[in-house]
Amino acid sequence: MTSATPPATRLSVLDRSRTRQGEEPAQALRDTVAFAREVERLGYHRFWVSEHHGVPGVAGSAPTVLAAAVAAATSRIRVGTGGVMLPNHQPMVVAEQFGVLAALFPGRIDMGLGRSVGFTDGVRRALGREKDAADDFGGQLTELLGYFDGSQQVHRDVHARPAEGLHVPAFVLATGAGADLAAEAGLPLVIAVARGEERMLAAIDGYRSRFRPSAQGAEPYVVVSGTVAVAETEEQARELLLPEAWAGAYSRTHGEFPPLAPAAEIRARTMSGRERAAFEQSLKGHIAGTPEQAAAELSALVARTGADEVLVATSTYDRIALYDSYRLLAEAVGQFRPAAVRARPTVPRSSGRISDQA
Repeated sequence: MTSATPPATRLSVLDRSRTRQGEEPAQALRDTVAFAREVERLGYHRFWVSEHHGVPGVAGSAPTVLAAAVAAATSRIRVGTGGVMLPNHQPMVVAEQFGVLAALFPGRIDMGLGRSVGFTDGVRRALGREKDAADDFGGQLTELLGYFDGSQQVHRDVHARPAEGLHVPAFVLATGAGADLAAEAGLPLVIAVARGEERMLAAIDGYRSRFRPSAQGAEPYVVVSGTVAVAETEEQARELLLPEAWAGAYSRTHGEFPPLAPAAEIRARTMSGRERAAFEQSLKGHIAGTPEQAAAELSALVARTGADEVLVATSTYDRIALYDSYRLLAEAVGQFRPAAVRARPTVPRSSGRISDQA
């Protein structure tokens, strides 16, 4: 199939280790590692994991630990975080952790950094942080990068080992002022479509206009992140969106982000008016369709944003359907030839575990 996405545009993966209804969190972590092996075979450029604390629906609370497991289980794909939430940590500790990763897996580690703090007051207190911890993200970022090149002056004569002298590409996840901070620091920008395309495009334009070349990059580099659900039919692709859309709606209406539920259960659910409105909103702004439709929509998104890379962050209850979605996308954009990949896993739909075949 002819690629509809410009060949220069890389495709990467963000996996949030989403838990499934009726399963232990450990299964989600094992499946993340197995999933990384699968997408490496499909030719994706990066595989990133996320940081969430005290969230029932996400097992990934220690991204650098999980990144180590992913890097050890793969051989080519770049591995990183999308991202480590810097306000939750001391910059020196983050530098040490990524220094260890880069020393163990040279040339394969990325350091994606966000400025969010804990989801609830209780989690923030447990982390020893307050809501305003993100206000000094720029200073924290400067200190962190200084531990790698030896320039940090916050704690004189303190060195992060083995980070100092190592090159670990840093990325800034855009939330609020994140795009401006990325531009000032001369770092690549990672920005999500889900916050609204008009705002996203304005943030990207501002980032490019304010970008200051740095040791990390001579030119702006934009990574657009979003959901891309692909299946043999448009209806099947939209079915993949339901579990994550309901989790998002439940979070907004009940204050807790739950494990993923089967699509059939969500369709049969009686929702309140408020839940239904949140659910319908959660279904908007995503790419979902057949391989041809998804490739065309992705190509249009890249054209509108000028993105250098697309970070695909799709989640759904059925893990085999999820794998199929990433495979079909890779085939549709021409980054991957079906003959080069092993046969599709044959686990029962009831389990849907990629790791059962690992």
